[in-house]
Amino acid sequence: MINKSLRLTAAFLAAVVLFSSTPAEWLAVEDKNEQETLTYMSDDLYYFSAGAVSAMNDTIVVDAEDDDSILADGDTDISDNDAPIVSEPDTDDGNTDATTPEQEPEKVPEVVVPVNPYANIAIANKINNYAYIRKEPNSDAEWIGKIYKNNAAIVVETLDGWYKVTSGNVTGYVPAKFVTVGDEAACKKAATITAKSTTNGLRLRKKASTSAGIYTILGKGTKVTVLDMSTDGWLKVKYKSYTGYISADYADITMTYKYGETKAEEKARLKKEEEARKKAEEEKKKQEQAEKDKYKEPTGKDGQAVVDYAVQFVGNPYVWGGTSLTKGADCSGFIMTIYKKFGYKLPHSSYKLRSVGIKVKESDLRPGDIICYSGHVAIYIGNGKIVHAANKKDGIKISNNYKYKKVLAIRRIIY
Repeated sequence: MINKSLRLTAAFLAAVVLFSSTPAEWLAVEDKNEQETLTYMSDDLYYFSAGAVSAMNDTIVVDAEDDDSILADGDTDISDNDAPIVSEPDTDDGNTDATTPEQEPEKVPEVVVPVNPYANIAIANKINNYAYIRKEPNSDAEWIGKIYKNNAAIVVETLDGWYKVTSGNVTGYVPAKFVTVGDEAACKKAATITAKSTTNGLRLRKKASTSAGIYTILGKGTKVTVLDMSTDGWLKVKYKSYTGYISADYADITMTYKYGETKAEEKARLKKEEEARKKAEEEKKKQEQAEKDKYKEPTGKDGQAVVDYAVQFVGNPYVWGGTSLTKGADCSGFIMTIYKKFGYKLPHSSYKLRSVGIKVKESDLRPGDIICYSGHVAIYIGNGKIVHAANKKDGIKISNNYKYKKVLAIRRIIY
């Protein structure tokens, strides 16, 4: 048998009780770096502190016979292939705990919490026009600004029945019942959404498919208005006169909102709007006066006076359904408005004009007579000519041959 040294364990030494006839006194175990103590129990009884056992563990050995058997249950020896020993942190009394094998910490599954970019955005979509933003969360408090329908705000604080919000340059309180908070659909509905092309040659297609027809090609940096984002991978957009689809992979999206205004901002805006309204009224009066100066009033009440008045408006536009001699009229609207100036009320219909006034034979044509065609009407000038609101291309014009179309009827208003 081969002899080997076995180190006494801390658990075994802690159980050792020493009996001595020596009176109680300070005892110590020497170590290179520290001094540990034995604790006094009675005149003849002591026990080792944990620190003393630890110190003694480093110095006390016992010889034992060689044993080839495996460690019995409860043995604490660590083989070279096991986890390394680590010491526990020092206790408050300065003692050092026995070392234990390091245990692999339990892995906690990572929880990914999605971030809602709309969480603190409030949309004022539960009001008819506007809501007051007040200085305090009280309906009797001073109002310091207004938030209008579909304006946005950032929620700063949530109170009972109120939100403290910042909207534009005003920060104050609005009743919670007037706004919707953190709702993506409400935010998108209230926002103006634009997309900017990130590449050259981005195709604006007729449908959300790479096989669909192409309206036009967008250059890098081109901005379009986004109408819908619900189709996966595509954006429905409006660009100039086109409404179509672009790939969402090649576009940067921006959402912008309208915000509330302070009391001072509202006052300044209303003043500016009033000034703009007055300026528009003045401009309108100037235009009306310019038209009066340009177009002479009728100087008589016969058919020739009708012709003289009507030919002043040659060159002005044709507008289907229109009745303005300057801004645009269609064929029956032109005749109706001309004769209105002479005190006659005529229908705005080429078909109904076939039965107004009295019937005239073609051989008895006079200036001012109404010549009716299929779906069209004109005023006879004389010498075979007519003045009429011809079409969108030509506007109000003079034609040299009144027989350019089949004449269905000739009616005389002034006789």
